[in-house]
Amino acid sequence: MTLNTISVKIALIIFAVLFSGSFMTQAQDEITVKAKKKIYHEDGTRTYGEWNEYPTQLLQNLSGFSPRREPAYSQYGGRIDTKVTATGFFYPKKIRDRWWLVDPDGYLFIHKAIVTVKPGTSENQNSTLCRKFGTKKIWLDSTAQLLSKIGFNGTGNWSDADLIKESPTHLIYTRGFNFMAGYGKKRGGTYQQPGHTGYPSDLIFVFDPEFEQYCDTEAAEALQYKDEKNLLGYFSDNEMPFPDDALERYLRLSEKDPGNRAATEWLSEKRIAVSAITDKDKSAFLAYMSGRYFSIVSKAIKKYDPNHLYLGCRFHGDIIKKRPVFESAGKFMDAVSVNYYDVWTPENDRLVKWSEWSGKPILITEWYTKAEDSGLKNQTGAGWIVPTQKDRGYFYQNFTLALLESKVVVGWHWFKYQDNDPTDKKADPSNADANKGIVDNNFTPYYPLLEEMKEVNTNVYGIIDYFDAKKTQ
Repeated sequence: MTLNTISVKIALIIFAVLFSGSFMTQAQDEITVKAKKKIYHEDGTRTYGEWNEYPTQLLQNLSGFSPRREPAYSQYGGRIDTKVTATGFFYPKKIRDRWWLVDPDGYLFIHKAIVTVKPGTSENQNSTLCRKFGTKKIWLDSTAQLLSKIGFNGTGNWSDADLIKESPTHLIYTRGFNFMAGYGKKRGGTYQQPGHTGYPSDLIFVFDPEFEQYCDTEAAEALQYKDEKNLLGYFSDNEMPFPDDALERYLRLSEKDPGNRAATEWLSEKRIAVSAITDKDKSAFLAYMSGRYFSIVSKAIKKYDPNHLYLGCRFHGDIIKKRPVFESAGKFMDAVSVNYYDVWTPENDRLVKWSEWSGKPILITEWYTKAEDSGLKNQTGAGWIVPTQKDRGYFYQNFTLALLESKVVVGWHWFKYQDNDPTDKKADPSNADANKGIVDNNFTPYYPLLEEMKEVNTNVYGIIDYFDAKKTQ
């Protein structure tokens, strides 16, 4: 090798390092990606911290893994090389030590979905859609083809399920109720918090005698969906509070409040004095309170649609540490949904605990990161900030590889389809100005991101086989 050749190679390496948006450094099985994390302050404010570099596992760096052409999929996206009992609808099944979803034809299935797939959420987005696609039908066909091309097989919460079910690509969709949020709005006292409904003293109205009838009335809508083959299941609410000290909070309410009466009766039945309440008692009541909610909403859903899954209420925040809530959830949910933020790499021990506590598989229903090169301010929302769309793709690979390695996660829903529109004055406070989408506000796909997503999405079943074989070695 000549001196000139060596000089050229050194120059190329220096150029790559200087102009890489992520300033990556190579390790044996991972790289590092530069990112900022959201910081939550005691006064309730949220800011972003300093840039730090985070170890990031990519598909191309999995030791001994060779991407291969995935076997042909079933019509629902299941792997046709493994078949179990078919029921005509989706259901969860644990095979050896790994959880799966089973599609209506009996093939093992992982749900890879995008949240809020619908034709615009603002006036600006809707006018752009009309200008670019002409009709919602043309938009749907284009979007379904895009999702299929990059290996997604479905949609998550807040998507236009009635429109999506008409797609010839057989996207697997979910539907959502807002039982507690809807009842609270009717009852009075709720308010808007970033990303979800707020409740007085963080106490849901689960002991109100009218709540059960409200759920039954609302759930009757599910009767018309009970025969839909491409429907995975239902969410009952989003990001509700389940405080550790719920027992004491209910006791502080007016004596006429149903929550106060329920807490008082619970203590009386347990023969526990108010002055003698222990942490164990608080945990037991938390399980009782959350279990009452899960029991009521699941009963209502299953009454009108016994065929599809109850996917929970999308846990978030400190609930992910609360064993009593997961144990109660497992008695009524078919899969436990979790909006998983504030981690760069999913913690395997935590994922496994969620499944062990509940006895059910886990569905990750919100997570994302946003990039500076989008031109958006990126101050709202809980996701990380990275320099480029390519880095968003690296984050996607790192996150999903950890989920697949866990053996308890049966799918994930990236948040979300389209960026926040800064001109939308009606937007939720957490969705005002951020690069969350796989397409921008002009419906232009972020291909540096989508290329990295596609690498994992189109190799999911092979990746599972790789991890399973690795664990047995």
